[in-house]
Amino acid sequence: MSRPRATAKIKCVPDDFIVEELTRVAPGREGPFALYRLTKTGLGTMEAVERIGRAWGVGGERIAYGGLKDRHARTVQHLTIARGPRRGLDLGALALEYLGRVARPFAPQAIAGNRFTVVIRDLGANLSARAAPILDAMARDGLPNYFDSQRFGSVGSSGEFVAERWIAGDFEGALRLALATPHPHDRAPQRAVKETLRRHWGDWRACKAALPRSHERSIVTYLCDHPADFRRAFARLNRRLRSLYLAAFQSFLWNDLLARWIAGECPAERLLPLPLKFGPAPFFGELGAELRRRVHAARLPLPSARLRSADPPVMDLIDAVLAARGLRLRDLRIKHPKDSFFSKGERAAAVLPARLSHSAAEDELYPGRMKLELRFDLPRGAYATLLVKRLGPAIGAEADFGADEPDSAC
Repeated sequence: MSRPRATAKIKCVPDDFIVEELTRVAPGREGPFALYRLTKTGLGTMEAVERIGRAWGVGGERIAYGGLKDRHARTVQHLTIARGPRRGLDLGALALEYLGRVARPFAPQAIAGNRFTVVIRDLGANLSARAAPILDAMARDGLPNYFDSQRFGSVGSSGEFVAERWIAGDFEGALRLALATPHPHDRAPQRAVKETLRRHWGDWRACKAALPRSHERSIVTYLCDHPADFRRAFARLNRRLRSLYLAAFQSFLWNDLLARWIAGECPAERLLPLPLKFGPAPFFGELGAELRRRVHAARLPLPSARLRSADPPVMDLIDAVLAARGLRLRDLRIKHPKDSFFSKGERAAAVLPARLSHSAAEDELYPGRMKLELRFDLPRGAYATLLVKRLGPAIGAEADFGADEPDSAC
């Protein structure tokens, strides 16, 4: 029996991946923070916020949002601006709709979930028959709640984690990874800056002379006067970027924890390996009622030195995850700067898509082929690309659908 060709595609055009942030925040007429609905296409959230700041002369510290949304998509999310204007803004690739005033800045906790529309293209005519049973199983049994590739957009081509160097006290190594490591999604100006940094690393005056005015140049300027003080130079990195570095490494460790937990809880014949950023991980197929209840009741702690207790079997798994990196739990602490820390808390082991529906039609971009449109809601922090990956074997797609873009799960 021949295998279908592995050509399935997502994100061919921005409207093939639509994310609408859901929130219960209800604006009023008064309050120190203006609430806006941001609609953007072809822009990352941080880039959109920078454009808004320039257009209105607003510093980044006044703008708050709940999470980062994908660049290669049409996305709708919310943000607040302290003392923000009572009007909207249209900059072409982004638009702000003024909703009213609120008492506090928008934060991740204000996000109830996300509504997705995903179009998968270039499929054979028998796709519905192949996809329908998998979609029915996901609607009933859900998915492992892994962090997907978007969570690791801060990891460069080296595959190394800034945070791993950081917690080891290797501030020069961490800074070099943060500033100079190439990334496949770097745009031309960023590629040029990183090449300059790699070429002149250590010769800070030559580096400063060759760099354009930028955040990187400000750090290099500090190193011109303090060439051995990588500790304080690293602390000059944007705080939000430092948070992304910590989140990426902690999420990598948690994914390993979840993979080990699933392998221990689910019978091997019900598991299949599917691609994640750092290698295949076990996904479950159909679950019986008792196993489904156990999987969906489980919450696994985020590895952190602040973790005080967990069930002994889970602690054993955490110890094994860390030992594989030469670490212990107490190593997962940030000593400098004091404004950074690993998150403390738990994450559900599995996630259940809500309102999951699908429809098939002829693909206008690939004549003679079909497209599959999926519509569903996910809780905050869950990744739509995992659902698409779970479909991969059924529709003849083997590629890693998750782009290494900044996190779009919040």
